[in-house]
Amino acid sequence: MSLRSAQKQMTRDLLLRSAMDLFREKGYVGTTVDDIAGRAGANRATFYLHFSSKAELVAALIGEVNDLVVTTDKPSLTEVVASGERGKIEAFFARRFDQWPEMMPYVMVANQAADVEPGIQEMVDGWHESAISEITDGLRIAERFAPETRRARALAAFGQLEYYSRRWAHVGGWTNLVTRQTALHVLTDAWYSLLVG
Repeated sequence: MSLRSAQKQMTRDLLLRSAMDLFREKGYVGTTVDDIAGRAGANRATFYLHFSSKAELVAALIGEVNDLVVTTDKPSLTEVVASGERGKIEAFFARRFDQWPEMMPYVMVANQAADVEPGIQEMVDGWHESAISEITDGLRIAERFAPETRRARALAAFGQLEYYSRRWAHVGGWTNLVTRQTALHVLTDAWYSLLVG
């Protein structure tokens, strides 16, 4: 990589990190392109050399989170569901819980941006649909439950995990009311009941 390419990548990364900091402080709507450029020690023109809009920047952040999830999904969600093994389901949740401190700021920004940016809403919907499809595929592979009920079960299972993650982010982590261990056991039981029977 040339020095110029390395500098360009460093500036892009700095814009992304600066945007994340500002989105956490001021929210997506409250943060301007000028704010992001200024925090990164750059100007508006430099921002537009790297991103055509705030929405494009958020799309890049979503890509980073997606890469994090995909690289650690071993076994995949489809394989976990198809196995029907309680231990694999619990291990899947444990991996997700471990990722939440790193992932949730990105997810919260994506959700804020989705409220005002149709393209980001499509990305978030695609993200959710991917997980729902993986669960449905696991049920299909295992030949569990009537085919017409598999997607409904997948939607319910995903909804449980999505709610827990949003609640965790909202309260700032685990509490003495819902500990990590309790959530791990309850979600595992719920998914086992819903997806294994």
